Amino acid sequence: MALPGLPVLRTAQDTRARLRQIAARLHSNQQHTRQVETIIAAVREQGDAALLDFTARFDGQRFAAQELLVAPEAGARALDSLPTELRLALEAAHSRIEAFHCQQRPPDIDMTGPYGERLQRCWRPMTRAGLYIPGGRAAYPSTVLMNAIPAKVAGVEQVVMVTPPSKDGSVNPVVLAAAALAGVDQIYRIGGAQAIAALAYGTETVPAVDVITGPGNVYVTMAKKAVYGTVAIDALAGPSEVLVIADETAAPELVAADLLAQAEHDPLAAAVVLTTSDHLLSRLPSCLARQLAEHPKPATSARSLQDWGLAAKVATLEDAVDLANEFAPEHLELLVAQPDTLLPRIRHAGAVFIGPETPEAVGDYLAGPNHTLPTSGTARFAGALGVETFMTNMSLIHYTHGALEATGQHVMAMAASEGLHSHGESVRRRLKTQKE
Repeated sequence: MALPGLPVLRTAQDTRARLRQIAARLHSNQQHTRQVETIIAAVREQGDAALLDFTARFDGQRFAAQELLVAPEAGARALDSLPTELRLALEAAHSRIEAFHCQQRPPDIDMTGPYGERLQRCWRPMTRAGLYIPGGRAAYPSTVLMNAIPAKVAGVEQVVMVTPPSKDGSVNPVVLAAAALAGVDQIYRIGGAQAIAALAYGTETVPAVDVITGPGNVYVTMAKKAVYGTVAIDALAGPSEVLVIADETAAPELVAADLLAQAEHDPLAAAVVLTTSDHLLSRLPSCLARQLAEHPKPATSARSLQDWGLAAKVATLEDAVDLANEFAPEHLELLVAQPDTLLPRIRHAGAVFIGPETPEAVGDYLAGPNHTLPTSGTARFAGALGVETFMTNMSLIHYTHGALEATGQHVMAMAASEGLHSHGESVRRRLKTQKE
């Protein structure tokens, strides 16, 4: 039976090919690159004037330059005005996220070499970080917490946030409240590629930053790619995705709920289930249909499932893990009887959610680990946003006379092999001086 809007495949070859198409869906938007480059060049050359023009053109808001910066007291007011239950939820999330990220502070290395030389690796926070918080379809206070907290834990001096204005020109009050709670220093009402350009190069109003983090639409992603090298970025985040590995113990209604929890993000979101269970595949249609009928905004989810969803039968759970490793999903759920037996085989995933009591939503909001994760197959070489994202490390080398004397001949030999005369001379002359 075909799932409503969700393709069903039953061979490993077809499933592998479809997963590759899903992983590459961001690259189908390369036609936006030229427009993004034009926007970035304009903001870089014209500063606030271009920024204000694009804000009027794309967001429908005609601001003066001084109106881009949100009043410093707005966040505190928004936090104080929150309903008690929501404030307690944000505070609980903040506490858990901060506690987890405090464990990520990387240790310095300080060692003494065999000849008395001192060798160190020291971590330092970046001076200024820029956070992009999406707007548009929804407000994301959780993304504020997930980006601002590790920056603060790292010790960043100034955290600058940009977010698109709403239709009335304001910033969502819950987003403002989360920013106040997390200690964001400045908030600007700008979005899109123009906001990324402003953070990268600075304008008369917006300060240039050292690193830009946070998810966004295809224009934001392309802009981050274009400015990388001028600033650091966290990753090139594509549309969100979940891959569920399920066996006969998985409850169909929970699998359906988890697929829809991903699909409702965006029409480009991907929701995939790989299962050994024919029973699950037979029950999913009615579960999805019922939950979609109860959804207040079903259109986005239905489009996502139809275009980028997938249900596939696999012979074994090990086969499912192999396919998952190739896909390298942002979110991987293990809805199986013995998830711990599969964990040693998992190599590539942004975050793994283990067992039936761990929906991906807990990771989105307050479990503790960061929800800003690699997408579109990049979990093969990238991981979650963390404290290190907002830090740099430097090496410290302090040689003694004995160390230079003991290793200098090796340095000179290697310099000679590379044809770098003065490299060798810088050592030889020191050794000669020491002997005289």
